[in-house]
Amino acid sequence: MFSRIHVPVDNSDHSGASVDLAVALGASYSAEVVGSHVYAAALHDVRFKQMEFTLPDEYKEEEELEKQRKIHDALIARGLHLISDSYLDQMQVACDERGVAFERKHFDGRNFEAIVNDVNEDSYDLLILGALGMGAVKNSDLGSVCERVLRRTTVDTLVVRDPEVRRPDVEGDLLVGLDGSFRSHGALAAACDLAERFGKTVHVVAVSEPGRGDRELLEAHLTLATELGRRQGVTVETSLREGAARDELMAAAEELSPWAVILGRSGIDAADAEPLGSTAEQVLREGRWNVLLTGRSVEPAAALADEDAA
Repeated sequence: MFSRIHVPVDNSDHSGASVDLAVALGASYSAEVVGSHVYAAALHDVRFKQMEFTLPDEYKEEEELEKQRKIHDALIARGLHLISDSYLDQMQVACDERGVAFERKHFDGRNFEAIVNDVNEDSYDLLILGALGMGAVKNSDLGSVCERVLRRTTVDTLVVRDPEVRRPDVEGDLLVGLDGSFRSHGALAAACDLAERFGKTVHVVAVSEPGRGDRELLEAHLTLATELGRRQGVTVETSLREGAARDELMAAAEELSPWAVILGRSGIDAADAEPLGSTAEQVLREGRWNVLLTGRSVEPAAALADEDAA
């Protein structure tokens, strides 16, 4: 399922967990792991120019100022690059120990912009992001970098909320929210693949909201989920709840304490181009579990046909 995994690092606890998960998944899927770090040398350049008025008079001549700027820029860029390499060196060692192919990338600029540009220009199957980073604000539930990246990309993304979960083969099953949309079936497909590989049970929850009259349709989708799991050799347990989708998913997660909640990036009511739906955002903000958001779309009938062909 995964052949190339990207992990931005910043030396935070959530970043460390992201690295460990990426290496474990890379080893299991024989995937290449790409580690990246973003530093802001240009920001230091601006700060230096803002402080130039404090320099001694002999350094304020334009020719001398330009010389000092170049020296400052070179030293800052070199120093930040060395720090960046120190983060990625640790990742390199972890990959080498597991026999995982590794590529490192450095970027100078705004962190979320550099990550978004790379994700959208390169080819990754999975992005692993810490929900919070080194610059996290106290009591924050979802960091600005994570949120901005999610709103500007469509790749499958594992958001690490619990830095204690560093391996996929530990205790905890998988929880999938199924609303009948192709993206929610993409989430189901991802869950079944992970469950088959790591010996987990897939718990599928569908929620019938008051006034929608969709109970029978959701029951049909849940029956289909059970059949898809059976054909793949995966145990799928289903439940149909009534209420608000976001509240019921959160309640199900509290009961289950899953290894990860797996959702389509947006649901059946979202616009096609919407990269992050309201239900996914609420689970990200209020939950305490890792969340895998899938951007893939799977047509249920086609999935069954593929299984029959296999």
